[in-house]
Amino acid sequence: MNIVMVTNTYSPHVGGVARSVDAFSAEYRRRGHRVLVVAPEFPSMPENESGVARIPAIQNFNGSDFSVVLPVAGLLTEILDDFQPEIVHSHHPYLLGMTALRIARFRELPLVFTHHTLYEQYTHYVPGNSPALQQFAIELATHYANLTDQVFAPSESIASLIRERGVRSPVTVVPTGVDFDRFSRGDGKRMRAALGIPGDAFVAGHVGRLAPEKNLSFLAEALAVFLAVHPQAHVLVAGEGPSESLIRSIFSRAGQSRRLHMAGVLDHDELIDVYHAMDVFAFASKSETQGMVLTEAMAASVPVVALDASGVREVVIDKENGRLLDKEAPDAFARALRWLVDLPEDALAAVRRSARDTALAFSMPVTAGKALACYKTLGEKAYVKRAKEFDQWQRVLNLIKTEWDIVLSMAGAAGSVLGGETGNDKEN
Repeated sequence: MNIVMVTNTYSPHVGGVARSVDAFSAEYRRRGHRVLVVAPEFPSMPENESGVARIPAIQNFNGSDFSVVLPVAGLLTEILDDFQPEIVHSHHPYLLGMTALRIARFRELPLVFTHHTLYEQYTHYVPGNSPALQQFAIELATHYANLTDQVFAPSESIASLIRERGVRSPVTVVPTGVDFDRFSRGDGKRMRAALGIPGDAFVAGHVGRLAPEKNLSFLAEALAVFLAVHPQAHVLVAGEGPSESLIRSIFSRAGQSRRLHMAGVLDHDELIDVYHAMDVFAFASKSETQGMVLTEAMAASVPVVALDASGVREVVIDKENGRLLDKEAPDAFARALRWLVDLPEDALAAVRRSARDTALAFSMPVTAGKALACYKTLGEKAYVKRAKEFDQWQRVLNLIKTEWDIVLSMAGAAGSVLGGETGNDKEN
């Protein structure tokens, strides 16, 4: 099968969607399928990539680590003619997601959409963010989903949510699987030594993009509280993003900078070693559709302490493979971490075994097989044009543009007024 994966984020960008696309693509190829990934250009992207078509893009949009694709008409035509796609899989409802829609419509191919993200929680990256824009983000994703032949939801929580929001296309739960064999083997001792972490320390760790929507201010506060009551503990954070300086400042104010270890962005093998350097994985995000990093940590036999949220409650079972907290309080989170520290050795071993068993249930062969079965079924069906749904989606796009233009105009007018007042102050 010839599969086109269309995504706004891809290597070397750090994030769940990029890693999901990479993981599924690798498994599909391993099974003998051809995959073409269509993605934006990113700084420091690999040279001479195989099976990847890069689209020119504006880097670091609005202070984020995202790329915004530039419209280049006809850029993909020759590549797609040569590839001869049989199915198009979109991973976003906007930017290159629109390109995926056009490819599928023009070539009359099945279109699959993975609803990776709660988009309304990311509108702070857009100038003129407002409640109306957040609602439009929900409507955009919903109408886009109804233009597709199949929607993949990364978790049962998200499947239920998007159905409630009006998604009528078939929805199947297909989480991103974990490469269990790879993540179950790592050298935690080597990573601890490289980062200056004592071998006998209790290490609470976190992996991911360091951004506001990940609730990292709360997580840093909770981890700082934990360090204050457990002198043998250290914190290990892997990733990069706009919240890195905030994390450092919280630990600095708490007088705990010495026990905070920021590993930055790591290659795949180093990332596995990071997980194995941890005793517990700490997670506070409430914006996830699936906690991919949770199953990666569990494959390394690392229990998880997390806040109860979509994409998390399907993985973390309280007091079995970690702790799942319904109360967002730093002290409560610190006590949950302490619960693991105080467990008898045999009880802790049982929690670690339960974490491994959970990761096995989310292995990539299982989830990729489910996705491929859906692709095969879609390929056997006649193409459906969905003209009515396309018109509704276009109306939502127009409403978003109108809202954005109004807010930006108001911001510009306010800026002019404030600028004038500042000028008068200077003259006086």
